[in-house]
Amino acid sequence: MKLSIKEKAAYGLGAVGKDMVYMLSASYILYYYQDLLGIAGTVMGAIMMAARVFDAFNDPIMGMIVAKTRTKWGKFRPWLMIGTITNAVILYLVFSAPPTLSGSGLAAYAAVFYILWGVTYTMMDIPYWSMIPAFTEGGKEREGLTAMARSCAGVGSALITVITMLVVPVLGGLLNPQGDGNAIERSGFSAFALIIAIVFIVFISITCLTIREHSSVDMKAPSIGEMLRALITNDQAVAVVITIVLVNASLYITSNLLIYFFKYDIGGAGWNGTYVLFNTFGGGMQIVSMMIIYPLVRRYMSVQKVCYLSFAFAIGGYSVLLILMMTGLKSLALLLIPGFFVFVAFGLLTVLTTVFLANTVDYGELKNHRRDESVIFSMQTFVVKLASGVAVFITGIALDLFHITRDTSEEVVSVAESAANLTGLRLTMTVLPIVGMLIALFIFSRKFILNEEKMEEINKELEARRA
Repeated sequence: MKLSIKEKAAYGLGAVGKDMVYMLSASYILYYYQDLLGIAGTVMGAIMMAARVFDAFNDPIMGMIVAKTRTKWGKFRPWLMIGTITNAVILYLVFSAPPTLSGSGLAAYAAVFYILWGVTYTMMDIPYWSMIPAFTEGGKEREGLTAMARSCAGVGSALITVITMLVVPVLGGLLNPQGDGNAIERSGFSAFALIIAIVFIVFISITCLTIREHSSVDMKAPSIGEMLRALITNDQAVAVVITIVLVNASLYITSNLLIYFFKYDIGGAGWNGTYVLFNTFGGGMQIVSMMIIYPLVRRYMSVQKVCYLSFAFAIGGYSVLLILMMTGLKSLALLLIPGFFVFVAFGLLTVLTTVFLANTVDYGELKNHRRDESVIFSMQTFVVKLASGVAVFITGIALDLFHITRDTSEEVVSVAESAANLTGLRLTMTVLPIVGMLIALFIFSRKFILNEEKMEEINKELEARRA
């Protein structure tokens, strides 16, 4: 039986809720603990890197647990609900660190609850995406639902990007009207996390109550060993995975430092509004590039040429951004120009790396006489989390190295020292991503051979072999 509009809407609503939670954690935990609570950036970066690397390895384990679950409610919905409730509670606790804690005690609190947040998020994220075959008939319906849910997830992420730094000061001011700016932000983040946690539980509850899964559906959960074997025996998958790590690490370094750039470099009373506008523009451009620009340029270029164009956009955009920063031109209108090229590039590369990864499946089947489709695509989430962990660790080191904290804007810091710190921030935000993109471009251009002509040849050989 075909899915009803109600069922599709309920599933999409769950994606909105879960990605609101994910974006709040991914974008603001480092800022909350490093800038507002005073934990050293290197310490917080190490905590977050360890947690994300552990989380990446935890994905296949959770997949195997879900695959072996048998209940009268199915195998997916129980874990989806349990993971959602526990993750929502921990999200609130993550952004509600006791004010009496400091030093090593505060660092331990951050480490424990951030790791628990990652574990519980995986607990609900794996069954959420894996349950699609359990209530769809396949074909266009399944593809359409997946695309719709991905779009809804993008909406959830965009909502957090747009409203967080507008709502947090307002909530903090209402709850702590006598506090200073730091205390107001701390109170605001705690209240905002509570609101998002409640919304998350409500949205996922609607999903679980509306969707009816088929108990007969099996779930394939690749192990770490299977991922490694598939990678080792597929040199083209290795090239794509390394490219994904470098591209995503470059983007995450910039996105992690962006709030510090607007707060301490651009500054001013309205810095958060400017930050929100820039983020909103960037998120919009990434969506436009994936949904409109990619299909448009694909009509006139091969996927390889679109890829090289994307690298040119990213490297050129970062270079212009560096020039604007170093010459002191901080107008939002000017910053949006290089921002346009950088965000469009990353949107295009998100689509392209998925396409290239799919091509490596056919290549692997021809070379190794087996089709590692589920294993290869499970690897994408795995390596993105690894890239995120590496990027946040680099970000933490940079924040400590250049003394980027709330003291940066205070009078106790000399003008010369403050200028040097901000220069270091600008260089980290731009030069490191440029280097990462150049290395990714070099590896991709030298190692990746699956152009359109090669794929036609591979597909013909596979068809002949199957016949």
